[in-house]
Amino acid sequence: MREVDVLVVGGGINGVGIANHLAALKLDVLLVEQADLASATSSASSKLIHGGLRYLEYGEFRLVREALNEREVLLGMAPHLIWPLTFVLPHMAHLRPAWMIRAGLFLYDHLGGRKRLPASRSIQFQRHAYGEPLMSSIHKGFTYADCWADDARLVVANAIQLRERGGEVRTRTKLIRAQRMSDGWVCTLKTTSETEQVKARALVNAGGPWVSQIVSEQLQLPSRDSIRMVKGSHIVVPRLHDGPQAYILQQSDQRIVFVLPYEHEFSLIGTTDEAYEGDPAQASCSDEEVSYLCNALAPYFKHPPDPRDVVWRYSGVRPLHDDDAGNPSAVSRDYVLRLDTSGAPVLSVFGGKLTTYRQLSMQAAEMLGEAMQIPVHAIRQAPENLPGGDINCEFESFLQQCAQRWPWLDAPVLQRMAHQYGSRLEQVLSGAHDVADLGEHWGAGLYSREVAYLVVHEWASHPDDVLWRRTKCGLHMGELARRRFTDAFTSHFMPLAV
Repeated sequence: MREVDVLVVGGGINGVGIANHLAALKLDVLLVEQADLASATSSASSKLIHGGLRYLEYGEFRLVREALNEREVLLGMAPHLIWPLTFVLPHMAHLRPAWMIRAGLFLYDHLGGRKRLPASRSIQFQRHAYGEPLMSSIHKGFTYADCWADDARLVVANAIQLRERGGEVRTRTKLIRAQRMSDGWVCTLKTTSETEQVKARALVNAGGPWVSQIVSEQLQLPSRDSIRMVKGSHIVVPRLHDGPQAYILQQSDQRIVFVLPYEHEFSLIGTTDEAYEGDPAQASCSDEEVSYLCNALAPYFKHPPDPRDVVWRYSGVRPLHDDDAGNPSAVSRDYVLRLDTSGAPVLSVFGGKLTTYRQLSMQAAEMLGEAMQIPVHAIRQAPENLPGGDINCEFESFLQQCAQRWPWLDAPVLQRMAHQYGSRLEQVLSGAHDVADLGEHWGAGLYSREVAYLVVHEWASHPDDVLWRRTKCGLHMGELARRRFTDAFTSHFMPLAV
């Protein structure tokens, strides 16, 4: 039976973040994920690293401050995966008075030690290009800065760093049961082909929407905590406006809806907030949610989308810590960590959000390290670049360097790959001297060489892992191209994973 220091269950952003920080403490860490990395909530987000402007209305000042601080830190750690984004907030006086918005933006500017991003400001739309897509009746608004992120690749980058620190990652591996012993947990793991047992001194339950189920079924423990499963859905439509800016639109139900520039050709619109019951893996965006999101733009945009314009829709279930709030939108996005030391330690993660994963991970590592009597002072050292993040210049300068290094690669493909891999692009393209060296072209700039890299180095073992999480090439391919790639994946690429 293999023995490890810590078994981490869950391959979302919190699971890989915690495992990564534990590996930095020189612990022997094994992370298991029942599907693919970031296959649930962590790839179904609004793709934002942000403080959460609307959380100020609910008095979540600590969470907003922490998130704003982390926004700056993560921007420095992964400049290829995270970059600044200007948000435009059109003012609707009947929803919130201008003084309230100004006060909120003032707090937003000053709560988190802003250094890199510009301050908020007022704007007159008739004198600015930001007003071009908006209804002529909307005269003024505000701008502020947050950041966009490739959520799924942020998870993968942490997993790569975990592996390079000596940890192990296993996807398509499910925890079936865990028996608590006096000196650890005996855990039964199941893959598609076999079952094995692993003994761990401690266990981390970062199961996301499945966290409560893992506590009660696999661990067979009582819990004083529960989660509220809240479904958030997004739609993707052809690009609604020119320019790199995003829009944040107030709604009459007190929610907000984002309109984000996405993958150059599209706009990403989200999100909804609906109470959800059932299997989180089966969550889907309903026609009613599509209509809600399209209608949310109607008071603002001259040419709002129609449900028939939707080219892709997705849903994720947020595992929010149940704080008895009546409205799903009002449930806190803060996290709660529960450490049970009544026997071998087990730490369970309730709630959390993409932006604060690093703080959550450090706190979890400290709690678990103390329970295991391991020095944890090193966990609060200065953050390291995530793999690919050491480009040592502004991203545009890095992109120019890439264009000089690989002048034969089409500019849109090169830009996509530079964002996805950062400085690790050298590994992906190593030995290639022209397009022919990249192998078969599957569509949308996806070549066999890149797919092979993802299978061998990034745990891709299913076509969707490549098309929708490691890349977004599936969005740019036609149905025939996606089907061709899917049909060929097992025979062409899976032998490389052996």
